[in-house]
Amino acid sequence: MEAVHGGMLLIYALIAIAVLILMITRFKVYPFLVLIIVSLLLGLAVGMPMNTIVKAFETGNGNTLGHIAIVVGLGTMLGKMMAESGGAERIATTLIDKFGEKNIHWAMMVVAIIVGLPVFFEVGFVLLIPIAFNVAKRTGKSLLLIGLPMVAGLSVVHGLIPPHPAALLAVQAYHADIGKTIAYGLIVGVPTAIVAGPLFALLISKYIKLPENNPLAAQFINEHEDDEKKRDLPGFGITLFTILLPVILMLIGSWADLVFAPKTVPNDLLHFVGNSDVALLIAVLVSFWTFGAKRGFNREQIQKFCGDCLAPIAGITLIVGAGGGFGRVLIDSGISKQIVDTATSAHLSPLLLGWFVAALIRLATGSATVAMTTACGIVAPIAAAGGMQVKPELLVLATGSGSLIFSHVNDGGFWLVKEYFGMTVVQTFKTWSLCETIISLMGLGLTFALAAVL
Repeated sequence: MEAVHGGMLLIYALIAIAVLILMITRFKVYPFLVLIIVSLLLGLAVGMPMNTIVKAFETGNGNTLGHIAIVVGLGTMLGKMMAESGGAERIATTLIDKFGEKNIHWAMMVVAIIVGLPVFFEVGFVLLIPIAFNVAKRTGKSLLLIGLPMVAGLSVVHGLIPPHPAALLAVQAYHADIGKTIAYGLIVGVPTAIVAGPLFALLISKYIKLPENNPLAAQFINEHEDDEKKRDLPGFGITLFTILLPVILMLIGSWADLVFAPKTVPNDLLHFVGNSDVALLIAVLVSFWTFGAKRGFNREQIQKFCGDCLAPIAGITLIVGAGGGFGRVLIDSGISKQIVDTATSAHLSPLLLGWFVAALIRLATGSATVAMTTACGIVAPIAAAGGMQVKPELLVLATGSGSLIFSHVNDGGFWLVKEYFGMTVVQTFKTWSLCETIISLMGLGLTFALAAVL
């Protein structure tokens, strides 16, 4: 069968995404199956060699799961320990006391920005979702009002502010100054998070009603309401330390080169401990003491918590992996490259080009990190050749903003948010996808405003 080239590739990609959405929303086919079927059909339609289609899907699936399965598994264990010990409840009540019930959505955004700095979106999400469930239950507010500011905060730091891994890569690619990038990133990121998070959540939560019963929330909400008066909750300090431990370890890992010479044993050790998988593992082991043994749970109970919390996330993990497989088929079929070529031939200003290329790759592959890293590789030489008329730090922000646009069915984050919030696909588009698009467009606008001032 002859391979498809040029603009037709884009048409096939659009058809595939439309079919995907239709089968899941209209015909209620399980997303994991739909993602596999559409990926295979798309590969056949654009003329990929048959023996490589399944391989491409498996590779994308495996690459995504290699990271996500470990992160979601360990993060869920940490969340379960926090819930069972009453730690999530302690943080929820402390936040409500400090900020007041009226302002709790602001509190969630602030916490997400702090926790999200060194960790990938998925890691921050699984760390914070137990707190969101508990706050929503205590205040009786919609999970959307609590959860959207949280995911907005996580998303903004993911795309705009080093030491987040994706932003750090962009800083290196554009030879930007990391201190200035952080400063500019906060100037652009904080107002963006405020609009896309608390303000948008206040508006949209009036129109979208989530189901009463959320089976995943039950995992993380402590059921010992009756003996709550008798239970002493863990202290706020020790709870915060245990949750932030992976964040602290990842930060230390990202500073390893500043403290010790590269290729030395202490440097390697810091990098090793700062790896998100290792940092989360250490935090889970620490939580067995702080949230487990110290709270009077025995080994059998702790084992049971760990086993119980993994069953509900199996489906999510499979769907997230399949989303990665779909993204890989888009790359291997040449669709992603076609998107990039279309963008490059449009002759835009460097800031707009960085945003546009990252946005297109994000739409094609679903990954903000892939979008940001790939776009930097394409835009950096073009910007350099054009005698960089723009500050490299602002290029980092423009590219980061582009990488966050409209998250949809090929993005693991889309399925995480959908499943944990108990939403339909259409509701997820109206809330999470729209929240991401607000961040992307507002981030670009404020970056242009900064460029005009600096």
